[in-house]
Amino acid sequence: MQSYPSPERNTAHPGLSPAAQALAARCESRVNELARRMARDDFERLPGYSELPDDVKDVEVAATVRNGLRLFLRRVREPQGRSGDYGLFRERAAQRAEEGMALHTLLRSHSEGIYVLWQALREEATDEESAALIELVDFLLRGHGAVIGAVTETYVEEQATLSAERREHHRGLVRGLLDGSVPPRRAFDELNLEGPCLVIHLDLPLAPGPTPTDVADRRLIRRLQAVVDRGTDTRAVSLLGVEGGQVIVPQPDDDKDGRRISERLHTALGHVGGDGVRLAAVTAATAEDVPDAARTAAEIVRTARGCGRPPGVHLMDDVVLEYHLSRPDESSDRIAALLSPIEDRPDLVDTLRVHLEHRHDRRATARALGLHPNTVDNRIARITELTGLDIVSPRGNALALTALLLRDNAIG
Repeated sequence: MQSYPSPERNTAHPGLSPAAQALAARCESRVNELARRMARDDFERLPGYSELPDDVKDVEVAATVRNGLRLFLRRVREPQGRSGDYGLFRERAAQRAEEGMALHTLLRSHSEGIYVLWQALREEATDEESAALIELVDFLLRGHGAVIGAVTETYVEEQATLSAERREHHRGLVRGLLDGSVPPRRAFDELNLEGPCLVIHLDLPLAPGPTPTDVADRRLIRRLQAVVDRGTDTRAVSLLGVEGGQVIVPQPDDDKDGRRISERLHTALGHVGGDGVRLAAVTAATAEDVPDAARTAAEIVRTARGCGRPPGVHLMDDVVLEYHLSRPDESSDRIAALLSPIEDRPDLVDTLRVHLEHRHDRRATARALGLHPNTVDNRIARITELTGLDIVSPRGNALALTALLLRDNAIG
């Protein structure tokens, strides 16, 4: 990180001559005149300065200029003293950052002030005071570096703080929209959203590896955010974490169900989250529909994973039967309990799931699990023996699939 001169560092020239001090002293009577001139005339040439309100120019900017001029003159009188109080410079830098003034405009205003002060010194100097004038210019430029450092440091810090506050406010609005704690219409207005929109649920597998750290998590989230920003409309908003999250984007006219944008996101997110990324998109006709759409999208992903579908883009039409079967009712506990005999055998549960997904193809199941086909046969036989489910029959197949989905919903 770039470092700047410390405001407390003594930048004064150790031996200013009496002639240099006398030349500077003759400018003291011109402080107010120079301040008004800079605030009203010289700075007007700077981009963005003219947009400042007149009272800011006449009061804040003029006062800052007077402070800078008097600080310079005081340091000339007391060359062995501290480099001066940069508190007002810092305060104004923070204000300009909050108001949105560009940093280059702020720094150019300080440089312009140095030039105007140099002109005033030059106008006051006689031919015999050329050496004294050189001393003061050298002294002036030495001190200017510390001022610029203090101003830049404060501006950058304030911008970082404001940016963090905006991001957190944005996340709070999205979170409130999704959980219903913020009125949907207000959230839409502040987020600059319009209906209908697509609510996309992202699910990223947690990669095994070293214990995650806050730094690593923040880096991952920034990468996810960058991918989402590039792959969606510029008006998209999101709430992302290391396990995924939600993206809300205006519904494209040519992509009503969100499959196209989901597939584009899935491809891009694969570079960040690996091969296990899952997405589901659901339409929300109005702001009030967003929370339900978000819950439905998450359920679609959960259902697709529960019935053994491979990672990718999942829409309701892709899992409509499984989604229906996984909705709990009075019979749910009885059906889920059918798998209780193999609850402590994850190898059997996984085999059942993959076998159903591959439509009872023993060889495809073996390839997916890295097993020998005979091992698959033995496991299916053991499942039938323990649960009493004949998964080859239509009824047994439906019961096994429903039990798996209900079990996963209960665990999730």
